[in-house]
Amino acid sequence: MTGALSHLRVCDLSGQLAGAGATKILAAFGAQVIRVEDPATNGLWDALRGVGPYVDDRRGINLGAGFNNHNVGKYGVTINLRFDEGRELLRELVAVSDVVCENFAAGVMEKRGFGYDQLRAIKPDIIYVSNCGFGHTGPYRDFKTWGPIVQAMSGLTYTSGLPDTEPAGWGYSYMDHGSAFYMTIAIMAALHHRVRTGEGQHVDLATVPAGISMLPTEVLNWTVNGKPTAPQGNRADFGEYAPHGIYPCLGDDRWIAIACRDDRDVALLAKVLDEPALTADRFATLSQRLAAADELDALIAAASASHTAQALAADLTSAGVPASVVKSPPERIDGDPDLAALGLFPRVVHPEMGPVHVEGVPMRFSATNWEISQAAPTLGQHNREILGELLGHNDDELERWAQRGVI
Repeated sequence: MTGALSHLRVCDLSGQLAGAGATKILAAFGAQVIRVEDPATNGLWDALRGVGPYVDDRRGINLGAGFNNHNVGKYGVTINLRFDEGRELLRELVAVSDVVCENFAAGVMEKRGFGYDQLRAIKPDIIYVSNCGFGHTGPYRDFKTWGPIVQAMSGLTYTSGLPDTEPAGWGYSYMDHGSAFYMTIAIMAALHHRVRTGEGQHVDLATVPAGISMLPTEVLNWTVNGKPTAPQGNRADFGEYAPHGIYPCLGDDRWIAIACRDDRDVALLAKVLDEPALTADRFATLSQRLAAADELDALIAAASASHTAQALAADLTSAGVPASVVKSPPERIDGDPDLAALGLFPRVVHPEMGPVHVEGVPMRFSATNWEISQAAPTLGQHNREILGELLGHNDDELERWAQRGVI
């Protein structure tokens, strides 16, 4: 395919969510992303190959929907770095690549002979982007971590929850997705620098500081006011609005989000809900509403529970009050005309899973838009195409290496 990045080749040694998510975006814009995996572990240096969700009752290293979702549009090869021939193959691939990226723990690539100094000896202008919990320098360099631990250490976990309860956390490896976006930006910035200067570089990305950077108001509140920002659930963090929260609606597990910005919004909410108590004198000002937030929320919840979420959200937005149904994934993916028009969940045909939906890229380019039409590679699917046609090895070599476990 052609695209804005079709002139780029990426040697992708990354995996999981953090690295694979970044190179997925590059592939969607046309970069040739070559996903290198380990044949000796059936590709399981990327744990997503061995876990669900699955599309049906079948199980196997090529059937994980998560792996497919994060590796669409990529080429897949297997190279065993325990063999001299495998290490030489990777050197050959680096020599014809613009970018090498990985998200192993600090020091792993150096031990394998492919740290930044070794890479630029192969290709002087190579861009090497590493992505790990604590980066390659500093006192925490040798510690290893995982997405939920990154979230706890960065402070994200502390901010999620209800007042006077334990932190709820941000779910499964939320920060891995965030660091993937940072990694994409890092790769593009380094490429731009190389265009201007001819120089490659090592970009050292650490996900814990990346998580901290997602807490600007909490950090500011501490550095300026010396106060920690306690979890407030869905209420406004700094007392900007009240009421501001999630409220029950008619039916099983149906909810609505409502944010009242001022006295006028509160009056409109009271009218739509037919609940005059919301405009009582004790709720007349923002400071009074904040002081009585529990009582205010209880009144709204009692009134909203007799409304369907869809109808109530429509009535409130028509009146000018910010509101939305708390939508489930099926409502967003299967029932939202805006997402359908955006094409955010394209369908690809996987060689083993068959037709499946995957996540797209939430932006549109008028001239060089993204495209996702190719499923993630099965293990070693493109060995012949990449190791043979691109790197110039013949079928006999590839067959001998396959029999010995080199590829």
